[in-house]
Amino acid sequence: MGIRELLGLARARDKPKNYYLGSQYSFLFGPTTSGKSVNEVTAMQTTAVYACVRVLAETIASLPLHVYRYEGRNKTRVYDHPLFHLLHDEPNPEMTSFVFRETLMTHLLLWGNAYAQIIRDGAGRVTALYPLLPNKMTVERMSNGQLVYLYTRDSDLNPNMKKYGQIALAPQDVLHIPGLGFDGLVGYSPIAMMKNAVGITIACEEYGASFFANGATPGGVLEHPGVLKDPAKVRDSWNAVYQGSQNAHKVVVLEEGMKYQQVGLPPEDSQFLETRKFQLDEIARLYRIPPHMVGDLDKSSFSNIEQQSLEFVMYTLDPWVIRWEQSLQRSLLLPQEKKDYFIKLNVDGLLRGDYASRMNGYATARQNGWMSANDIREMEDLNPIPAEEGGDLYLINGNMTRLKDAGAFAVGADGTSTTQQEPQQPQRNTPQEKVR
Repeated sequence: MGIRELLGLARARDKPKNYYLGSQYSFLFGPTTSGKSVNEVTAMQTTAVYACVRVLAETIASLPLHVYRYEGRNKTRVYDHPLFHLLHDEPNPEMTSFVFRETLMTHLLLWGNAYAQIIRDGAGRVTALYPLLPNKMTVERMSNGQLVYLYTRDSDLNPNMKKYGQIALAPQDVLHIPGLGFDGLVGYSPIAMMKNAVGITIACEEYGASFFANGATPGGVLEHPGVLKDPAKVRDSWNAVYQGSQNAHKVVVLEEGMKYQQVGLPPEDSQFLETRKFQLDEIARLYRIPPHMVGDLDKSSFSNIEQQSLEFVMYTLDPWVIRWEQSLQRSLLLPQEKKDYFIKLNVDGLLRGDYASRMNGYATARQNGWMSANDIREMEDLNPIPAEEGGDLYLINGNMTRLKDAGAFAVGADGTSTTQQEPQQPQRNTPQEKVR
């Protein structure tokens, strides 16, 4: 009896398959239409995939991560919560917060899922987080409807697991950040989805490497007017003398009426550089990365780079940030804490823009009363102004008032108000006064 039967696992849950049933389109790793094998390792060996993964992973890892508490309509940053030290500084004694988040984000971009083992104390509070390799994790559903995570341990990377083989982990012991998927439980691998695009990139790089290894000349055919007794010997002797970059531009000597005819297409005829550039844009498009962030500056200028950087935060980074925040809150906060605490990745620093734009925004906020001087200084990482010197005052311009209050703030030299008052109606004489 295996571990599945002992845990009461059903045959399978309705988990995503690596193929469409009844369709010829496969999403399995392996050979592609270009003839190249694609997996996470070979994909990361291409510059386009490596650049896209690095941009997103390092950006998520560098964002400030804090724990907040609701206080009525306000929110307060909490520094004494146990999760603050784990998420902000050290999730475990072996990693910094940057390395931990960078590792999980890389797993999420390559495998479509990110897993981490949650270590808890007797009270259920989180004490440590350790990354788990997604390719060694499977998610199953037991006969009672509960999920179980089955992790195959075959190395000593995780110090909390003592035995080798398949280990069952409860959902409360696993931090799972799923990517895009079809069932909402397990994400699909982006590399598996775009394996043909990555395969073409690998084929282009190998073609370029072999072309320059051959002395930057395409292949050809040696023609002989007669019959050769040993063609292999002639071919080997030719390759020994003229093949390879070290033999480039050597003088070719042909005898016995032999002729050399070029049969391969040179790179300019096969649009080698255009194909490589297009594949760079193709993979950047799949990861939704602006071209200038992966080194393509052909159509970039100062104005559109700034706009593209803002769109990168809003349309590319923000969905990943929400994915992270909600997964951290669901898995790490205790049930009684979820109504009072929340976890937030701060992207405000990426939306600041240039210095002139920030100053104009601060001026508008200051003049309209919704930011104080200390609020602005905190955004710019400056020390606050003491409250007695007016650092916490919220001020507005007095040049916009209601029509009926026009002139209400005018004060005379003697300190009395000079506000115009409504003219008094003249008093009418009473009948008694007329008699007098």
